[in-house]
Amino acid sequence: MINIEVNSGAETPDEIMIATQEKVENILKAEFPEYIKFEDGKFTISRGSTQIMIVVRPYTDNDAVIECIANVVYDANITEDLMKFLLRKNAELHFGAFGLLFDDTIVFSYSLAGTCLDENELINALNSVATIADYYDDVIVSTNCGKRATDLNVEI
Repeated sequence: MINIEVNSGAETPDEIMIATQEKVENILKAEFPEYIKFEDGKFTISRGSTQIMIVVRPYTDNDAVIECIANVVYDANITEDLMKFLLRKNAELHFGAFGLLFDDTIVFSYSLAGTCLDENELINALNSVATIADYYDDVIVSTNCGKRATDLNVEI
């Protein structure tokens, strides 16, 4: 058995963080030219009715993590049935998972290791997050109300 110790307070060296951010940006430039870059090394793309935030975060002493996060539905009626539905979907979906933020925003996220990032891997991750969020936002809004990212009419 391999024991991998993950320190949530890891001090990923700046050169790894910068190299990972540059790798992500180069892929976004080539595949998603409409991407938006923020000063803190975060990025966003819009696909269908959703927006995906791409964030490079510290992970370990020798790796960063790339999080692809879509806000699926805002202001939904959070019920026990909805929670069960989301948990069951988490068990069915191959990659990523639904979650609930502090303000009850339903998100879908998928994370990748940064230092060995492959272009195809990031493109597939972003397409998967976009497809899942774009599909399930309609399903959730139809049963539990709320608003999709495009319903908010907010420019990032």
